[in-house]
Amino acid sequence: MKSLGVLLAKDLRRAQRNPLAYLIHLGMPLVITALLGLVFGAGGGGSEGGLGTIKFAIVDEDDSPVTGFLRGAVNQGRAAERLRPVFLDRSNALARLTANQLSAAIIIPAGFTRRYLTAAGPVTLELVKNPAQSIHPAVMEELVGALVTGLNAVARNFADELATWNAVFERPGGTDFRAVADQIVKTGEKVEALAAFLNPPRITYEKETRATPAAGRGPGFNLFAFLLPGLAAMFLLFLAEVAVRDVYREIRTGTFQRFCTLPHKVGVFVGGKAVVVLVILLVGSVILLGGGGLVFRIAWRAPLAMGLVAIGYALFAAGFMMLLAAFAQNERRADAVGNVTAMALGLVGGCAFPAEALPAFMREHLTPLMPPNWFVEAIRGLQFRDEAAWVEAAVSLAGLGFVLAGVAAWLLGRKLRQGVRA
Repeated sequence: MKSLGVLLAKDLRRAQRNPLAYLIHLGMPLVITALLGLVFGAGGGGSEGGLGTIKFAIVDEDDSPVTGFLRGAVNQGRAAERLRPVFLDRSNALARLTANQLSAAIIIPAGFTRRYLTAAGPVTLELVKNPAQSIHPAVMEELVGALVTGLNAVARNFADELATWNAVFERPGGTDFRAVADQIVKTGEKVEALAAFLNPPRITYEKETRATPAAGRGPGFNLFAFLLPGLAAMFLLFLAEVAVRDVYREIRTGTFQRFCTLPHKVGVFVGGKAVVVLVILLVGSVILLGGGGLVFRIAWRAPLAMGLVAIGYALFAAGFMMLLAAFAQNERRADAVGNVTAMALGLVGGCAFPAEALPAFMREHLTPLMPPNWFVEAIRGLQFRDEAAWVEAAVSLAGLGFVLAGVAAWLLGRKLRQGVRA
């Protein structure tokens, strides 16, 4: 036991003197989480992450009552919660788009109202999107598409009324408000005739909020809390690969040969390496999940259960990477095989992308078998779904880790006794 402690202290001191590889694999998931969260508009502090506010310009070159109605509609109801329009001329709108201050500009050309009400010719709306952004301009394109569809439906069903409205608006002496009132009545009568088709509507929308046992107390959806477990699972595998690779580094530098001159068994050397890898992974888990929670202001709902799942995953990662190192014949091969395998496990396990985004065959038949997916789903279940399946995940990961570590220790010890060269 004393020899094991000496080996553990020696390896940890060496890792402390040369921490660059470990710091890279601890920093990368935090950086990627921050970038993805900011790109997709995540909110911190446990607040609900979402799309954010879309800033766009409206350029009204027509300046008619109809376009005035359209301008006012974007500031009404729930639209005002997500849309922040500014009303500019064309040159200023394009200048602010170029400066990346707006997501898009909607340009209503001159003559829009007359052509629309009289069906005198093609009616166009111009949308200029900001190429430096991806999500918000795409949302604006969909919204403009929905607006065009609605205007087209009105034009098809109220063609006669629209022509009359055009005559009212273009009256030489100005707008006749009595004629406006009469036209409102006539249009309302036609709408009433369609009441059987419009009320109740054929398509309805209902928003339902389901209460949970933690409703009102627990944190809302936090995109950072969703992204971080997946990236942590993948980079903990990379971290384990760096730590395990130290076995061949000691063979290359002659440290292992000097150790073999002492009255100790090779199993003590292998066991010491396994403990070092486990300690490094546990520290890494605390930094990624605990430190990441502080950085991104994530209110973890079940930190104790998360810690137990993280311990199980650390055991799995240590055992798995030690097994890969045991099959490798030198440091270079251990590096290549470990990195490729860690990335493959992360991708198939739904760490880099949500499992729902994977191909159907992979999602249904391969992803559920991947231990990284057990870890990710257990953490997300604890955070978002109040699930108790984390116990099964923690036990399965720990048990698999012990088995893999045992096989790896036996195989690696056997190879070291036979004189493996780095």
